[in-house]
Amino acid sequence: MSATRKSSLTPEMNVTPLVDVVLVLLIIFMVVTPQLEAGAAVDLPAAMNPDAENKNLEPTTVSLASNGSFYLDRKQLTRDALVVELKALHQAKPDAPVVLKADKGVAYAQVRGVFKAMQDIGFPGISLQVIDRKKH
Repeated sequence: MSATRKSSLTPEMNVTPLVDVVLVLLIIFMVVTPQLEAGAAVDLPAAMNPDAENKNLEPTTVSLASNGSFYLDRKQLTRDALVVELKALHQAKPDAPVVLKADKGVAYAQVRGVFKAMQDIGFPGISLQVIDRKKH
């Protein structure tokens, strides 16, 4: 009985489960990443020389979709409900930054009306989100 007898089997690492897990994670991130954008998905208008984006701020996003829908972050609301929610937000956080995203197909009068309503509530600085015409 030889205790020093070597086994003819050599251990090998099976990487197939590792590759499967990595591919599943890749697919999950590919699906989730587009959903991380704040507010509703809108086709933003282009502008020359927009202000630099401040990555440190986490603003509340008000979106106007091309079909006339209003969104507060990702929550669809009527215009009146949007104003009520914005008033409550302003009372809770008077200095909260707000970004207005409007689809380029939305009439200017409608965008200006929402902007004016936010000014009347008392938000100190309202930003309009656009894309840089030079980059697109």
